[in-house]
Amino acid sequence: MIQKIVRDFMMIWTTIDPIGNVALFAALTGSLTAAQRAGIARRASIYATLILVVAVVLGQIILDAVGVRMLSLQVAGGIILFLFAIKMLFGEMDAAAPSEDPNRDLAVFPIAVPSIAGPGAIMAVIILTDNDVYTVPQQAQTAVVLVIVLLINYAFLRLSDPILKIIGKQGAAVLIRVMGILLASLAVEIVMKALSVGDWAKPVAH
Repeated sequence: MIQKIVRDFMMIWTTIDPIGNVALFAALTGSLTAAQRAGIARRASIYATLILVVAVVLGQIILDAVGVRMLSLQVAGGIILFLFAIKMLFGEMDAAAPSEDPNRDLAVFPIAVPSIAGPGAIMAVIILTDNDVYTVPQQAQTAVVLVIVLLINYAFLRLSDPILKIIGKQGAAVLIRVMGILLASLAVEIVMKALSVGDWAKPVAH
């Protein structure tokens, strides 16, 4: 149980990437008032939580409805997570933030999606709550871990200025790359496990 909780935490943490979100949030909201920044952090966290919870509850149901095996998703998800990790390692995650558009809500795009609830995070929570692999209590544990990481991410957004002052932009870049290495290792593990146990000759049930 402890091993799964730690694994879940590491994968969810690296795909949500609170450190990277702090840098993006600070860049996008630097010209706003404290109240506006707090509102954006709160709304973005709520939107991202709703998206990821829906992925946990309905993700596999939707996959079953369209006839996609969970093992296929694991392979695809592992590849996507690996590519996501490569972007973290080579600095694309801490690239310059897009310019602010006054006609859109920063809390929705790009902070909630794709910064917090991006494709990697969505894929990760679906894989980590596979109905065919994990029991309901184990899935509940994963959901709790997800909420904890999202709460930490929200706290980081609210404390973005002092955090960046402490670790600096270079420190944030180093942490992002360390997380990228861990995520790449987890992604390879997911693909290897799916390929080793999968019955690929079995027809897809419709």
